[in-house]
Amino acid sequence: MAFIRHIRACNAHDAAAFLPFAVNGQRVGQVRRAFADRVAGLSDAFRWTQGGAPLLDLLPTDAGSRTRAVAEVVAALAADGLVPPLRGEDFPVVAQWGQPELLQLDRAAVPSFGVRGFGLHVNGYVRGADGGLEMWVGRRARDRGVAPGKLDNIVAGGQPAGLSLTENLVKEAHEEAGLEPGLARSAVPVGAITYVFDTAAGLRRDTLFCYDLALSRDVIPRNTDGEVEAFELWPLDRVADSVRTTDDWKFNVNLVVIDFLIRHGQLNPDHEPDYMDLVTGLRATD
Repeated sequence: MAFIRHIRACNAHDAAAFLPFAVNGQRVGQVRRAFADRVAGLSDAFRWTQGGAPLLDLLPTDAGSRTRAVAEVVAALAADGLVPPLRGEDFPVVAQWGQPELLQLDRAAVPSFGVRGFGLHVNGYVRGADGGLEMWVGRRARDRGVAPGKLDNIVAGGQPAGLSLTENLVKEAHEEAGLEPGLARSAVPVGAITYVFDTAAGLRRDTLFCYDLALSRDVIPRNTDGEVEAFELWPLDRVADSVRTTDDWKFNVNLVVIDFLIRHGQLNPDHEPDYMDLVTGLRATD
């Protein structure tokens, strides 16, 4: 068993199976050919460009019109079972983080259009008197639609439209771990992880913004939204061994934890043969 298998699993992608999706000629996603045909047949807002470089293009010139046009198409696709049941939560569609929002898209349909989805993950940890680290580990509730019963970070969530990362961090920290806003804001942004892999629904192209949150031992996380059934505080070597030898963690949380282990010296180039592959594999490009 090896850490690198988790990174490979999150980057299993057949680029030849997808064609570009664009907004007024600006490429922002990737779609399967059959899906593109269906979308173009549902709305004049989409143009299916044939020829040497096929491309599905969304034509309206303003974000509001694009959002409405896509929402109508996505509703029809969901009714036909061609996208998962809608979540009622819109994600921003951007060419790159920090650039203007091109439209908003229901979270369930993000992989279908192969646009980049964004989220945040928080590593909650406690430093012992001897300097050693322990990490808060959540176990997801058994009724979750995604990764039921799997291990998770203390706080994690998708990045919806209309909220800054900090606002979303505060919201998720309260819902998932009962943390006060001031404590949540003390979380330190430590970078981002990216991965790309094929799914039955389309293509997952995710960016996870990672945070480290140092906690005192008297702070006990308490879930408030039903997503987590229990929290446990684990020594970091137990966390590392669990990620390396089991598949007990939610698929993308493995990557967030590996990144934490590297940054805090639990994994090092003298003893981890896949060290460079781990370091570079956490920032996939597509």
